Amino acid sequence: METYRDQGAEANSSKAKGPPEGFKEIDFEKTDDRLLQKEYKRGHMSDDEDSESSDSNRVTNINRNVKTTENETYSCWERIFIALSYLLVILFFPLSMFVCLVVLQEYQRAVVLRLGRLRPGGAKGPGLMFIVPCVDEYQKVDLRTTSLDVPPQDILTKDSVTVSVDAVVYYRINNPLDVVLQVIDPAYCCRLLAMTTLRNVTGLYMLIELVSAKKALSRQIKSMLDSTGATDPWGIRIERVEITDILMPESLQRAMAVEQEARREAMAKVAAANGERDAVKALKEAADIMESNPIALQLRYLQTLNTICNDQTEAIVFPLPIDILAKLMK
Repeated sequence: METYRDQGAEANSSKAKGPPEGFKEIDFEKTDDRLLQKEYKRGHMSDDEDSESSDSNRVTNINRNVKTTENETYSCWERIFIALSYLLVILFFPLSMFVCLVVLQEYQRAVVLRLGRLRPGGAKGPGLMFIVPCVDEYQKVDLRTTSLDVPPQDILTKDSVTVSVDAVVYYRINNPLDVVLQVIDPAYCCRLLAMTTLRNVTGLYMLIELVSAKKALSRQIKSMLDSTGATDPWGIRIERVEITDILMPESLQRAMAVEQEARREAMAKVAAANGERDAVKALKEAADIMESNPIALQLRYLQTLNTICNDQTEAIVFPLPIDILAKLMK
């Protein structure tokens, strides 16, 4: 008995010390978290795997609000209804083929519900699809990019100016199953989300920043929508956000126009004053040169007469030197 107790004590002490050499201790809590992360990544694939996730059965129910039951077995009554539907198809063949066969385009997918349950295999298409009347219902989903016009939003800027901002959102369907099963009206939800995000982002900037940096503001709205991941549970991916126009009240437009006119007039007066100053400096330098060489004044006088004679003038003015007048006054 003492030997067994000693062995048990040694085992407990080895557990307290840690695993033996060559082995690693396994943390089961971390492994469970890793498994959950893997399942989450399977449900939210990258853009390159969007087409595969639409047609495969790898989509899980981890992050879905509406849990699907495509893997559950049908009840007895459901099997009876399905068998009767197949019997009707066989009895009315080949006329029933006009109802059972559906053609899906390359950009279309169909979500099929049999007796209210999602059929296994995910979204169907493209190509020819067979449905059973009376028990199957399907909804077509377009995978192409769609534009959504956001209504003008009245926004109070950071400098307490009320403006109206108009924007356009471009989005596409990333997962047809989530679009049909998780949201009632995806376009309306995207419009409301874009409206709220537009108001939240543009309210942090001043009026001049909004007018001068539309592209940067559009990129920020797009990055905010991507970072929050609000549209991922709906199966929608927002591709681009563009601010089309910023509308201001007429009184504000007039005030800004007056401000710009006054600023331009001030700049014009400053430019004219700078020109006069430069001209005076140039004339002073020319006068200094002529004073040092008297013949330069005579040459300038002859040049002026030549310029006057070339024009069609009736009068010629001869300048009288001021030095002569000063001598006569004495």
